[in-house]
This record gives sequence, C-alpha cells and structure tokens, in this order.
Amino acid sequence: MLPGALVKNLGHEEGWDVAMEAAGLAVCGEGFRKLLEEARRVARYPSTVLIEGETGVGKEVVADFIHRNSPRAKMPFTKVNCASIPETLLESELFGYERGAFTGAKREGSPGLFELTDKGTLLLDEIAELSPLLQAKLLRVLQDRVIRRVGGSWTRSLDVRVIASTNQPLRDLVRQGRFRADLFYRLHVVRIVVPPLRERKDEIPGLLAYYMDHFNREFGQSKQMSPGLVQQLCQYDYPGNVRELRNIVESLYVRSPGPLIDGGQVLAEILASWVGDNSAAPVGVSPGGVPTLAETVAGAERRAIEWALGHTSSVRAAAAVLGVSHTTLLRKMRRLGITDAR
Repeated sequence: MLPGALVKNLGHEEGWDVAMEAAGLAVCGEGFRKLLEEARRVARYPSTVLIEGETGVGKEVVADFIHRNSPRAKMPFTKVNCASIPETLLESELFGYERGAFTGAKREGSPGLFELTDKGTLLLDEIAELSPLLQAKLLRVLQDRVIRRVGGSWTRSLDVRVIASTNQPLRDLVRQGRFRADLFYRLHVVRIVVPPLRERKDEIPGLLAYYMDHFNREFGQSKQMSPGLVQQLCQYDYPGNVRELRNIVESLYVRSPGPLIDGGQVLAEILASWVGDNSAAPVGVSPGGVPTLAETVAGAERRAIEWALGHTSSVRAAAAVLGVSHTTLLRKMRRLGITDAR
C-alpha cells in the first residue's frame, strides 16, 4: 500500500504522502501500517515518546507522523540531532543563553529550541549521545516543565512535547552505566520500536515500485525493473534499511542505459560499495605484486559470495541475490574454499 492510500484510509490531511516521500519512507506493508495506527492513537495525548530502531528504518517519519496527528499539528515541529552538535554548543542550542553567557554570545542573548518550540513538538534524535550533564538538564525539563538559559538566573515554564529517538537500545545503555536510569524512565512513557526492513520483507516489492515511480516522476522518464531484478532485490537484507533500498534504486536507475533495468546490475552495485575498502583487496597477488586478471576475478567472486552469504538467510537466497543457480553457487564455494557457517 502506498502512502497516499494509507493516508486516505487513516484520515490524514491532504499532502501527507508528499511529506512522507520527502522524508524518504513509503508505507507498503501491513506491519508498518499497524505501527502507524498505534502511533496515531498515541498522538492525541501529550505523553513523551521513545522511538527505537536501526538507522534508516524511518524513526523521524514516525515522529513527524505523531506530531501531524496531534493537537499540536499547527505548532512548531523541531528536530535536533544530538550527535551532530558539539557538546559545548548543544546546551545553548537546546536551552538558549543570556547576554554575556560566553565569548561570542549575542548581545541580546538567544532563545533555545525548547523556547522556540513552545506548544509544539521537539524531536531529540540520537538521544543516547547526550552527555551526562545534558541528560541531567533534560531530566529537569521533563520533570518540572521549565528551562533555564545558559548564564540565566530565571526559569520559564514551557509546554513542549518531547519525542526521543535512538538506534541504540537505551535499556542496555542504562545497564552499562552510560545513560541515566531516571531519564530513561522519564522517556520510556510510550515506546515504539520500528523493526528493520529485513523483518518487513513483504514491504520490499511495494517499496521498489514506489521509488521507481518516484524517480520516473523526478527525472521525467518511464523506466522499469525486470522481474529478475525485483526477485534479487527482495532477497537482500538491507542493513541500511529503507534508506539503503532507496539509494540502491536511485543508483541502479541513473546507471541504467535503457528503459529496462535488469538484474545484472545488482552485483555491480554491490562491488561498487567496496571501493576504498581495504577488505576489498584481491585475495592473493602475483609474484610481481600486481594481481593477475584471474586473481582479480577470483577475489571479486570470493568477496561477492561472502557478502551475499552474510546478508541473506540461506545459500539459496544468496544465489538468488547473486543471480546464479543454487548449484552454480555451491560449485563456486567449493572451488574457492568458502563454507557456510550457519
């Protein structure tokens, strides 16, 4: 099911499918649809939400979805990546600062993101990257609903809904002493886990069709994937999740010389990802230090097979990804001395 149809069924405002597309996620499976239905139920309340999931699964889109379906939908939705801002700047970015608080501060001071998001929703992405000091300050905000600017002597009450997201399991970080337990329980009011794409494989055909349609419209063309390519791409586990799927489709799209994108390009896409990786060096070189053509081909085959075995659930699935028969792959594995440890 594509975003527009899903949005219509869930009663969302016009244009939400465009917003989802801009965020890089399409909804094509029943599992993710149910997740969004749960998020919609949560959205009507001001409770803090913790969203966990691997990189690229769509955590930011879920947060955006919650905001758009909440009573705060017409108020600010602010996003900050806690890992992308230096610790020395993040405190003033979040809480603002008063005049003369530090060298280089504006003469009139400056409000922080909490103040600017009053009555709205603040997404704290990569929450696990907060320093202990900022964890303590955030805990106070969640407990007392007040903020104090850096260098300030007064507090201000705020009405900000906080959504936190992370690609690390916070409970494990608490056990390791790397995240405050009291902050974890303040964030863990409502927990939503976005599963990786390898656990939502029923979505892959729809996602492939969705992004092909997206790029056809963006580039003004009418390309299509061959059935063989679709079959191969459906076998892949996508460690980078939906974001990786989108990038693979775009790469194949722009590199295809004709209107039909065939399955032969999948292996080329895989090999291209190894450029600059030391692990991609050919296995064995000639006495002169320069690999022969046979050595280079054997090394490429070995890396491709090992990669496919490591990213699929079985030898048969690896063969489908590589575009060869199961028997052919077993023969190549024997020749190269590759065993499947599963």
